[in-house]
Amino acid sequence: MHNTYTELLNFRNHIDTKIEWAPHLNVITGPNGSGKTSLIDAIHYLCMSRSFVSNSDMYVVNQDESYFMIKGHFEGQIRSEFDVACSYSRGDGKKIFVNDSPLEKLSDLIGMVPVVTLTPDDKKLTLEGPAERRSFIDSFISQISPAYLRDLIEYRRIRKQRNSLLQEYRGPVSVLESYLEPWNVQLVETGSRVVAKRHEVLENLKAYLEKDYAMISGMDLTTNLKYQTFCTPTDDVEAIQKAYHEQLEEVQSKEIEREITTIGPHRDEIVFYLDDFELRRYGSQGQHRLFALSLKLAQLHYYSDELDDLPILMLDDVFGDLDLNKTEILLEALQQHKGQIFITSANPVPFENYVTFDGADNRFYKVENGNVKEVQP
Repeated sequence: MHNTYTELLNFRNHIDTKIEWAPHLNVITGPNGSGKTSLIDAIHYLCMSRSFVSNSDMYVVNQDESYFMIKGHFEGQIRSEFDVACSYSRGDGKKIFVNDSPLEKLSDLIGMVPVVTLTPDDKKLTLEGPAERRSFIDSFISQISPAYLRDLIEYRRIRKQRNSLLQEYRGPVSVLESYLEPWNVQLVETGSRVVAKRHEVLENLKAYLEKDYAMISGMDLTTNLKYQTFCTPTDDVEAIQKAYHEQLEEVQSKEIEREITTIGPHRDEIVFYLDDFELRRYGSQGQHRLFALSLKLAQLHYYSDELDDLPILMLDDVFGDLDLNKTEILLEALQQHKGQIFITSANPVPFENYVTFDGADNRFYKVENGNVKEVQP
């Protein structure tokens, strides 16, 4: 899958930008604040319906305007070609259009154009709390499994309703328990499928992670990850359901007292290891950085093997944290990926030493104050 062109209107400092992209490597350079990241963030919107930079759409709109519009054209193997547009206004909110037809749900966009994004913030995956890792695996699986995304959305809805019941009901406990039972059944059924799919994907991810960490680090360290949930992880949904139901019964009185759902995949953790030590507790800054980078490369290679259309890869200012040797290794690895790649870089990187820009497959762009032009490096 690749994006042939993108249009940005009132998107941060891009007032009216139209740009055609190369099918393989697109290198985007320019000083900080010039609008490099905004270009690939716009493509991310068209793939995932949201920004990878900002938590709120309202902060993406140019400060002098009340709305933004992004458009893009995509070509691939499964869907030969199609257009995606994303509009947002402070009055009407966000809307997604595919071939000019509005999507009923923003989640329907997820997976149409698989994308993997590498940023300096990826170190949060290994350094910060479990929520970062749950978000990573949820996004990971949602792009390759529509069923998982539906289950995840449904689980969140059920848990929200169950929590509301726990927090708002003020009658006899016996009556509350009877009200909770149908929600418990739904929670167990949906949550168990989420756990089973997470286990399946994480088990398969291990081999990719080990290979990519060895490649990018050059170190003889064994990577591993451990999925921690409320039961012994398995892909046996019925076994998970049984354990889930039993644990809900055990903690129900405490949940009624605390007025919150305490058991389920919303509390899961993924623990990363290098050899026998836990990365989050004992890893160096360099090991955290390389492990996070390896995770995203593993995601890329997992998608490439699993999907009929190759994913789009985005690297936002990643090379600034790498020494020359790691830069060479990463660029050589990227050359092996046949899908479309976008790289932003504020610092000079000798891309021309590894990539040829005199053909149609690769292009080099310079961005200044929201203005984009193709140049020769």
